[in-house]
Amino acid sequence: MELAMIGLGRMGLNMATRLVRGGHRVIGYARTAATVNEAISLGAEGAHTLEEVVSKLKAPRILWLMIPAGKVTDDTVEKLSTLLEAGDTIIDGGNSNSKDSVRHAAFLEPKGIEFVDSGTSGGIWGITEGYSLMIGGKREVVERLRPIFETLAPGAEKGWGHVGPHGAGHYVKMIHNGIEYGMMQALAEGFSIMKAKKEFGLDLSQISHIWQYGSVVRSWLLDLAARALDQDNDLSDIKPWVADSGEGRWTVFESIDLDVPAPIITLSLQNRFASRDEENFTARMLAALRNQFGGHAVQKAD
Repeated sequence: MELAMIGLGRMGLNMATRLVRGGHRVIGYARTAATVNEAISLGAEGAHTLEEVVSKLKAPRILWLMIPAGKVTDDTVEKLSTLLEAGDTIIDGGNSNSKDSVRHAAFLEPKGIEFVDSGTSGGIWGITEGYSLMIGGKREVVERLRPIFETLAPGAEKGWGHVGPHGAGHYVKMIHNGIEYGMMQALAEGFSIMKAKKEFGLDLSQISHIWQYGSVVRSWLLDLAARALDQDNDLSDIKPWVADSGEGRWTVFESIDLDVPAPIITLSLQNRFASRDEENFTARMLAALRNQFGGHAVQKAD
């Protein structure tokens, strides 16, 4: 099949490469010429405007978006709606909010343009390991796109699937990322406790490799933790500042809306916020209160 990859960040480039290797014709588009040229060097064809992208594809066209959620995706969908024809398909493979995906599908439907939301997991490893694809939209449209999903996934019948109507793919990916937050937090806390047990002199890298085999906590995240610890057992070169993609927040909001308790995911998100607080006024206030009611010593700032 042929398709366009709109947005050539590292993940978009890797996905385009996997598709090209799988025998698909891929048109790569990005805002910068250098990025488009990189896609060309990897086997894709290049385009420098959305108009050029559309002109290079035969109808019915397929365009896969790998761009930031929110306004960028909104603007791109709106622009493409003026360029595409009935029967063409837009696939949003980024981390859009599921509510936005439902809205995009409804916006495109009167024009006859199909919309598919594909929650996409795999990061930088997807190019070799394959991507986990959680797909929302009309079942018959998803089935028509099967060759693309089979090429991107770890296998033809594994790691991908149609999970529900428009918005369902991004909703499932949102929950996936919320779970990921909790798992990462638990691993980080466990290794931190072991690092603090100075009298045992624990080798965190060694322990991570022990756990990779036979342990109930073995996982891909543990494999990545082992890889990071092999590179730097103290992680001394990494600043303790953790970003969030937005999907963890949306998962917490959803748990509140549905009255479903999610304390682990919620707390893991809050810990990411705490990592960015260089001022940490909360901790300063706690120390001041302990000093006020109990005379406990406080450490003075430099």
